[in-house]
Amino acid sequence: MGIKDTLCTAGLATTAGASALRGYVPPYDAAAVARLRRAGALVLGKCNCDAFAMGSTTEASDYQVTRNPWDPRCVPGGSSGGSAAAVAAGQCVAALGSDTGGSIRQPAHFCGVVGIKPTYGRVSRAGLVAYGSSLDCVGPLARSVEDAALVLSAISGADEADATSARQPAPDFAAGLQPVRELSDRPLAGRRLAVVAETRGAGVAPGVSGAVDRALAHLESLGAEVGEVSLPTFQVGLPAYYVIATSEASANLARFDGVRYGPRHEAGDLRAMYAGTRHAGLGPEVKRRVLMGTYALSAGYYDAYYKRAQQVRTLVQRELNAALDEWDLLLSPAAPTTAYRIGQVCDDPLEMYQGDLMTVNLNLAGLPAITVPCGFEEPRDDGAARLPVGLQIIGRAFGEADMIGVAHVFEQTADFAWGSPPE
Repeated sequence: MGIKDTLCTAGLATTAGASALRGYVPPYDAAAVARLRRAGALVLGKCNCDAFAMGSTTEASDYQVTRNPWDPRCVPGGSSGGSAAAVAAGQCVAALGSDTGGSIRQPAHFCGVVGIKPTYGRVSRAGLVAYGSSLDCVGPLARSVEDAALVLSAISGADEADATSARQPAPDFAAGLQPVRELSDRPLAGRRLAVVAETRGAGVAPGVSGAVDRALAHLESLGAEVGEVSLPTFQVGLPAYYVIATSEASANLARFDGVRYGPRHEAGDLRAMYAGTRHAGLGPEVKRRVLMGTYALSAGYYDAYYKRAQQVRTLVQRELNAALDEWDLLLSPAAPTTAYRIGQVCDDPLEMYQGDLMTVNLNLAGLPAITVPCGFEEPRDDGAARLPVGLQIIGRAFGEADMIGVAHVFEQTADFAWGSPPE
């Protein structure tokens, strides 16, 4: 197993991809890591990530740039890019990631692996270096739906060390998954699935749309009813997410001041020590988000930004739950494009943030979702070829078993040649 570097590992350095935690070795395991070890998992090492999980390409790591195994000129996504790349390259059977606004599902899409963001509270956050505490989720990435389900079963369950941990039983998510030879001709008969209308059309790359359209046709051939549902608040979820996430980050990252752990900037007085330590230890993207959050929480702008964003969050949650009262599961691409070229968006934060459009609303609502590979984009003009596309399947709160079951049937019966990244 690989472990994202935002999860504490006893005796093994945990830096969250940030200079501010360089050399920090925690004395304990994160709850999810401890549960994996008790289940017999062997931790091979830590996986690179954007510093403090703030990024969508893993280029914001203060240590290394991680490359996509399908095309090393491209990014693996982020912030759990190292976890996705390690799984795609066959360096580990599965890996843990964290997902605040899509950081498991988007890298899974970019790297052609399975990624599960569980319901908020399904998996303990104890021992996770926090980004947005009301949004963060720990989940697995793996080469198959069954492997991801096995890992999710191992790490799920209530935990007294996490006050937001749900008091829900942790089922065996892999127990009901049938091999393809035991499936009927129409194994999804009676299932009602709806594509989110706002994830179609403008802004979605044609290659992504084409692969998703073929996936929808395949689901229909398996007996599912595939319709469409409009979620008018879908577009406004993105700015609300970035106000809430950065506001929470501005509070969470206040602890990285050089007093308790990490490198310290020596100075003549306490204020100068704080300023020097944080200037050296926080990278450009982290500083940008902390400043955004601090501004949104300031007395003169709290009502205009943070309070309004929380009101939008409530609307997003209500709308998604209403749609899931009508439909069994919702569907969308996991991201609007395939993997970016290295350097393509890291200097344009707005373009990078826009890439989270398909995923952030599920974090705002606390709902589970899974990314499952559904094909490839056609070769592009810039020379990149065979870049994967992922289908996002969205479930009801604590309805992981249902979405995992549909994803497994799709994976087992998909008619595209998958294979592994080139050597």
